[in-house]
Amino acid sequence: MITIRDVKTILTAPEGINLVVVKIETSEPGLYGLGCATFTQRYLTVASAIEDYLKPFLIGKDVQRIEDIWQTAMVSGYWRNGPEFNNALSGVDMALWDIKGKIAGLPVYQLLGGKCREGAAIYKHADGSSKEEVEENARAFMEQGVRYIRCQMGLYGGRGQRIFKPENALDGVYYDPKAYMRGIVELFEHLRGKLGWEIEFIHDVHERLSPIDAVAFAKQMEPFNLFYLEDALPPEQIEWYRTIRQHTVTPIAMGELFNNPNEWLPLMSNRLIDFIRVHISQVGGITPAKKMTSMAEAFGIRTAWHGPGDVSPVGHAANVHLDISSINFGIQEWNGFKEEVYEVFSGCPEEKDGYVYPNDLPGLGIDIDEEKAKKYPCSNVLPKWTLARLPDGTSARP
Repeated sequence: MITIRDVKTILTAPEGINLVVVKIETSEPGLYGLGCATFTQRYLTVASAIEDYLKPFLIGKDVQRIEDIWQTAMVSGYWRNGPEFNNALSGVDMALWDIKGKIAGLPVYQLLGGKCREGAAIYKHADGSSKEEVEENARAFMEQGVRYIRCQMGLYGGRGQRIFKPENALDGVYYDPKAYMRGIVELFEHLRGKLGWEIEFIHDVHERLSPIDAVAFAKQMEPFNLFYLEDALPPEQIEWYRTIRQHTVTPIAMGELFNNPNEWLPLMSNRLIDFIRVHISQVGGITPAKKMTSMAEAFGIRTAWHGPGDVSPVGHAANVHLDISSINFGIQEWNGFKEEVYEVFSGCPEEKDGYVYPNDLPGLGIDIDEEKAKKYPCSNVLPKWTLARLPDGTSARP
C-alpha cells in the first residue's frame, strides 16, 4: 500500500496573482502529486486549512482511496461547503488524481474515460475603453485562430460613465447599471456589424445588475446571438433565472461562485441554464466536478469551467483533462501564460489555433520548481474590482 507521507503548501505568484498549489508526497520514493487550491483573495486561509487541518488528517492514508478521502475530509470539520475549505480539499483531490495517473502510467483523462475530442475549444477576453478598441482586440484573437471571444468594454460594469456621487462618498469602483447596459448593447451592435456572424461572442455581466435589469438585459442581447451570457445574477438570486428563461432564448452560463450542489442542482434539473462554469477548486476538485459533468449531461447542459489568471497551471490542466473526456464539454476559458509561469511550472497545456491540448504524461502532466516558485512571493492585497459601488455609493456585487 502506498501512503501519504507529507503534504506541502506552495504559495507563488509568477503573474502577480496569488496561487496555491498542494504537493502530496508518498511513501514511494519520487512519487508525488500536485493539485490546485487557488483562492486568490483568501490564499492564507486556504494555506492554513491545508497545513493545520488537512495535513494531519491525511498523513498515513492510502493514496488510492480518492473517493473515501474526499468524503471523510469534507465532513471532518462538520461544517462544510465553504470556499476556503473546498479549495484546500481540491488541492488534495487533484494531487491524488495526479498520483493515481502516475501509478497507472496514464494521463488523468484516460482514467476519466478517455478522449471525446483531441483538444478543447477556448475563448479569450477582448476588452477595451471603446467599441473600436474591443473590435481591434477581438480581431487580433481571430487572427490567432480563436473563434470564441468574450467581449467587455471597460471590464465589469463598464467605464467612462458620468457618476454623480453624494457628498463624502466612500472609495470604490463606481458604475451606473443603466449606462453599462446601454453601452454593451451598442458594443455588440458594432461588433456584429464589423466582425460578422461567424464568430461566437460571450459577455460577462459579473453580477453587476439587479434581477429585473438582468432579465431585461438578457432580452436586449438576444438579437446578437451570443454563445452565452455569463453570471447575469449572483448565486443569492438564482430563482430569477426562471424569469430570464421565460423571457429570452439568450443562452445562460452560471456558476463560478458556486460552492455546493444545492446551488447548481435546481438550475440544472429545471433546465434554467445552458452552461455550468464552476471554478473547479471552489467546489472541491476533480471528484465533484466529474459528478457534476455527468449530471449536467443528463439535463442537456454543457461545461465551461472557470479558467482565469487566478487558476494555477495545475488547475488549468485539470480543466483540460475534464474537457477532453466529457461528452458535454462546451468551451474553456483561457488566458494563456506569461513567460514567468513557464519558469515555475513545466508541462502546461498548449494552445494552438483556438484549441488547448493536454500533454500525454502520466497524471495531470504538470510539475513545479519549488525554488523558482519562491522568486515570486504572494501579496496580501485585495483587488480593487471587488469593491464595486452604485452611483449613490451603495455596495454592489462584484
